[in-house]
Amino acid sequence: MDLTWLGHACFRARGREGIVLTDPPDPKSGRAIPKTAADLVTISHDDPKHASLRSVGGEPVVLRGPGEYEVQEILVTGIGTFRDDESGRLRGRNTVYAIRLDDLVICHLGGLGHALPAADLERLGDVDVVLVPIGGGEFDLSPAKAAEVIHQLEPKVVVPMSYDPDAQKKDSSFERLLHELGVKDLTPVAKLSVTRSSLPDNIQVVALDSRARI
Repeated sequence: MDLTWLGHACFRARGREGIVLTDPPDPKSGRAIPKTAADLVTISHDDPKHASLRSVGGEPVVLRGPGEYEVQEILVTGIGTFRDDESGRLRGRNTVYAIRLDDLVICHLGGLGHALPAADLERLGDVDVVLVPIGGGEFDLSPAKAAEVIHQLEPKVVVPMSYDPDAQKKDSSFERLLHELGVKDLTPVAKLSVTRSSLPDNIQVVALDSRARI
Protein backbone atom coordinates (compact mmCIF):
# COMPACT_ATOMS: atom_id res chain seq x y z
CA MET A 1 0.00 0.00 0.00
CA ASP A 2 1.31 3.44 -0.97
CA LEU A 3 0.18 6.49 1.01
CA THR A 4 0.64 10.04 -0.31
CA TRP A 5 -0.29 13.24 1.54
CA LEU A 6 -1.95 15.78 -0.75
CA GLY A 7 -2.27 18.40 1.98
CA HIS A 8 -4.38 19.17 5.08
CA ALA A 9 -6.45 16.00 5.77
CA CYS A 10 -6.35 14.66 2.20
CA PHE A 11 -4.46 11.44 1.48
CA ARG A 12 -4.36 9.04 -1.42
CA ALA A 13 -4.00 5.39 -0.39
CA ARG A 14 -3.30 3.10 -3.33
CA GLY A 15 -3.44 -0.67 -3.00
CA ARG A 16 -4.21 -3.76 -5.05
CA GLU A 17 -7.90 -3.42 -4.21
CA GLY A 18 -8.24 0.18 -5.35
CA ILE A 19 -7.51 3.83 -4.59
CA VAL A 20 -8.94 5.61 -1.55
CA LEU A 21 -9.01 9.40 -1.23
CA THR A 22 -9.71 11.00 2.15
CA ASP A 23 -11.23 14.43 2.84
CA PRO A 24 -10.62 16.09 -0.56
CA PRO A 25 -10.72 19.90 -0.21
CA ASP A 26 -12.54 22.46 -2.32
CA PRO A 27 -9.99 24.24 -4.56
CA LYS A 28 -11.44 27.57 -3.41
CA SER A 29 -10.72 26.75 0.24
CA GLY A 30 -7.03 27.46 -0.18
CA ARG A 31 -6.21 23.73 0.03
CA ALA A 32 -6.27 22.80 -3.67
CA ILE A 33 -5.00 19.36 -4.69
CA PRO A 34 -4.13 17.94 -8.12
CA LYS A 35 -6.94 16.20 -10.01
CA THR A 36 -6.90 12.73 -8.47
CA ALA A 37 -8.80 9.61 -9.54
CA ALA A 38 -10.25 7.39 -6.83
CA ASP A 39 -12.46 4.34 -6.36
CA LEU A 40 -13.54 5.37 -2.86
CA VAL A 41 -13.75 8.77 -1.14
CA THR A 42 -14.22 9.23 2.60
CA ILE A 43 -15.46 12.55 4.01
CA SER A 44 -15.14 13.09 7.75
CA HIS A 45 -17.25 16.23 8.09
CA ASP A 46 -19.00 18.91 6.08
CA ASP A 47 -16.34 21.58 5.70
CA PRO A 48 -14.98 22.97 2.39
CA LYS A 49 -11.46 21.90 3.37
CA HIS A 50 -12.63 18.32 3.82
CA ALA A 51 -15.68 17.69 1.66
CA SER A 52 -15.40 18.59 -2.02
CA LEU A 53 -15.42 16.32 -5.07
CA ARG A 54 -14.29 19.04 -7.51
CA SER A 55 -10.75 17.65 -7.75
CA VAL A 56 -11.75 13.97 -7.73
CA GLY A 57 -11.65 11.98 -10.94
CA GLY A 58 -13.36 8.71 -11.86
CA GLU A 59 -16.68 7.54 -10.45
CA PRO A 60 -15.90 6.89 -6.80
CA VAL A 61 -18.18 5.63 -4.08
CA VAL A 62 -18.44 8.49 -1.56
CA LEU A 63 -18.85 7.83 2.17
CA ARG A 64 -20.10 10.70 4.32
CA GLY A 65 -20.86 9.20 7.71
CA PRO A 66 -20.86 6.28 10.15
CA GLY A 67 -21.56 2.73 9.01
CA GLU A 68 -20.06 -0.51 7.72
CA TYR A 69 -19.09 -0.50 4.05
CA GLU A 70 -17.43 -2.70 1.43
CA VAL A 71 -16.21 -1.22 -1.85
CA GLN A 72 -14.16 -3.36 -4.25
CA GLU A 73 -13.08 -5.57 -1.31
CA ILE A 74 -12.02 -2.47 0.63
CA LEU A 75 -13.69 -2.71 4.04
CA VAL A 76 -14.52 0.50 5.88
CA THR A 77 -15.89 1.17 9.35
CA GLY A 78 -17.11 4.71 10.01
CA ILE A 79 -17.45 5.76 13.65
CA GLY A 80 -19.47 8.82 14.65
CA THR A 81 -17.43 11.23 16.78
CA PHE A 82 -17.24 15.00 17.38
CA ARG A 83 -15.02 17.88 16.34
CA ASP A 84 -14.75 19.15 19.91
CA ASP A 85 -14.81 17.74 23.43
CA GLU A 86 -18.34 19.04 24.17
CA SER A 87 -20.29 16.42 22.19
CA GLY A 88 -20.27 18.56 19.07
CA ARG A 89 -21.82 21.63 20.65
CA LEU A 90 -19.05 23.90 19.34
CA ARG A 91 -18.10 22.41 15.96
CA GLY A 92 -20.45 19.56 15.19
CA ARG A 93 -19.97 15.96 14.19
CA ASN A 94 -17.05 14.05 12.70
CA THR A 95 -16.57 10.56 11.31
CA VAL A 96 -13.46 8.50 12.02
CA TYR A 97 -12.82 5.87 9.34
CA ALA A 98 -10.97 2.56 9.68
CA ILE A 99 -10.09 1.50 6.13
CA ARG A 100 -8.85 -2.03 5.44
CA LEU A 101 -6.75 -1.98 2.28
CA ASP A 102 -4.21 -4.64 1.27
CA ASP A 103 -4.57 -6.38 4.66
CA LEU A 104 -3.67 -3.13 6.45
CA VAL A 105 -5.96 -0.94 8.56
CA ILE A 106 -5.57 2.81 8.04
CA CYS A 107 -7.43 4.99 10.54
CA HIS A 108 -8.26 8.52 9.35
CA LEU A 109 -9.31 10.65 12.31
CA GLY A 110 -10.72 13.52 10.22
CA GLY A 111 -11.38 16.51 12.45
CA LEU A 112 -11.55 14.54 15.71
CA GLY A 113 -11.56 16.84 18.75
CA HIS A 114 -11.48 14.44 21.73
CA ALA A 115 -10.15 11.19 23.10
CA LEU A 116 -11.97 8.06 21.95
CA PRO A 117 -14.32 6.15 24.27
CA ALA A 118 -13.76 2.44 24.83
CA ALA A 119 -16.73 1.42 22.66
CA ASP A 120 -15.29 3.28 19.65
CA LEU A 121 -11.85 1.74 20.19
CA GLU A 122 -13.43 -1.71 20.22
CA ARG A 123 -15.28 -1.07 16.96
CA LEU A 124 -12.16 0.28 15.27
CA GLY A 125 -10.15 -2.78 16.30
CA ASP A 126 -6.45 -3.13 15.53
CA VAL A 127 -5.05 -0.12 13.67
CA ASP A 128 -1.81 -0.30 11.66
CA VAL A 129 -1.53 3.30 10.40
CA VAL A 130 -3.21 6.32 12.00
CA LEU A 131 -3.59 9.70 10.29
CA VAL A 132 -3.86 12.21 13.13
CA PRO A 133 -4.78 15.93 12.97
CA ILE A 134 -2.38 18.25 14.81
CA GLY A 135 -3.31 21.65 13.40
CA GLY A 136 -2.86 23.45 16.69
CA GLY A 137 -6.04 25.51 16.31
CA GLU A 138 -8.43 26.30 19.14
CA PHE A 139 -10.52 23.18 18.60
CA ASP A 140 -7.88 20.88 17.11
CA LEU A 141 -6.34 18.08 19.11
CA SER A 142 -3.52 19.48 21.21
CA PRO A 143 -0.21 17.62 20.86
CA ALA A 144 -0.80 16.03 24.27
CA LYS A 145 -4.34 14.97 23.35
CA ALA A 146 -3.16 13.70 19.95
CA ALA A 147 -0.52 11.61 21.72
CA GLU A 148 -3.25 10.28 24.05
CA VAL A 149 -5.37 9.18 21.08
CA ILE A 150 -2.34 7.60 19.45
CA HIS A 151 -1.62 5.60 22.60
CA GLN A 152 -5.28 4.57 22.72
CA LEU A 153 -5.14 3.17 19.19
CA GLU A 154 -1.65 1.63 19.53
CA PRO A 155 -0.82 1.82 15.80
CA LYS A 156 2.46 0.76 14.24
CA VAL A 157 2.76 3.93 12.13
CA VAL A 158 1.68 7.51 12.91
CA VAL A 159 1.31 10.09 10.14
CA PRO A 160 0.54 13.67 11.28
CA MET A 161 -1.85 15.73 9.14
CA SER A 162 -3.74 19.05 9.08
CA TYR A 163 -0.70 21.16 9.83
CA ASP A 164 1.53 23.50 7.83
CA PRO A 165 4.74 21.61 6.90
CA ASP A 166 6.45 24.91 6.08
CA ALA A 167 5.98 26.35 9.57
CA GLN A 168 7.82 23.85 11.74
CA LYS A 169 9.30 26.11 14.38
CA LYS A 170 10.56 24.86 17.70
CA ASP A 171 7.21 25.44 19.41
CA SER A 172 5.01 24.18 16.55
CA SER A 173 2.31 21.58 17.11
CA PHE A 174 4.35 19.17 14.98
CA GLU A 175 7.48 19.53 17.11
CA ARG A 176 5.46 19.30 20.33
CA LEU A 177 3.81 16.08 19.14
CA LEU A 178 7.23 14.60 18.40
CA HIS A 179 8.31 15.58 21.92
CA GLU A 180 5.20 13.93 23.40
CA LEU A 181 6.04 10.73 21.51
CA GLY A 182 9.75 10.86 22.31
CA VAL A 183 10.76 11.25 18.67
CA LYS A 184 13.69 13.31 17.39
CA ASP A 185 13.82 15.30 14.15
CA LEU A 186 12.14 13.71 11.13
CA THR A 187 12.92 14.19 7.46
CA PRO A 188 9.73 14.26 5.36
CA VAL A 189 9.38 11.62 2.65
CA ALA A 190 7.31 11.76 -0.53
CA LYS A 191 5.23 8.68 0.28
CA LEU A 192 4.83 5.83 2.71
CA SER A 193 5.03 2.35 1.20
CA VAL A 194 4.10 -0.39 3.64
CA THR A 195 3.01 -4.02 3.69
CA ARG A 196 1.83 -6.25 6.50
CA SER A 197 5.27 -7.85 6.71
CA SER A 198 7.14 -4.52 6.73
CA LEU A 199 5.26 -2.96 9.67
CA PRO A 200 7.68 -1.90 12.43
CA ASP A 201 7.71 -3.68 15.77
CA ASN A 202 7.47 -0.40 17.68
CA ILE A 203 5.54 2.77 16.95
CA GLN A 204 7.07 4.82 14.12
CA VAL A 205 6.23 8.41 13.19
CA VAL A 206 6.42 9.25 9.48
CA ALA A 207 6.34 12.83 8.20
CA LEU A 208 5.03 13.02 4.65
CA ASP A 209 5.78 15.88 2.25
CA SER A 210 2.44 17.35 1.22
CA ARG A 211 4.06 18.99 -1.79
CA ALA A 212 4.76 15.62 -3.37
CA ARG A 213 2.96 15.21 -6.70
CA ILE A 214 1.34 12.03 -7.95
